[in-house]
Amino acid sequence: MSITVTGTIERRDIGMGTWALVTDEGVTYEILKGVDKNLLKAGQKAKVKGQVREDVMTIAMIGPVLEVKTFEVISSD
Repeated sequence: MSITVTGTIERRDIGMGTWALVTDEGVTYEILKGVDKNLLKAGQKAKVKGQVREDVMTIAMIGPVLEVKTFEVISSD
């Protein structure tokens, strides 16, 4: 399923650590590894287009896994 969401990037200390996007509505997506490092800055707000991957499982299990296709930084702390 392809989606566009806006939210804040968070670093979660689960296992080896993982990155999350918490939407303005409070939904948490786990960001699939391999994404552009310019997105991965804690506290940064971004608009992300991507695909929810239902065929991927992770150790963190903090929410649906989001494979980022494109993003736009809205603001950076």
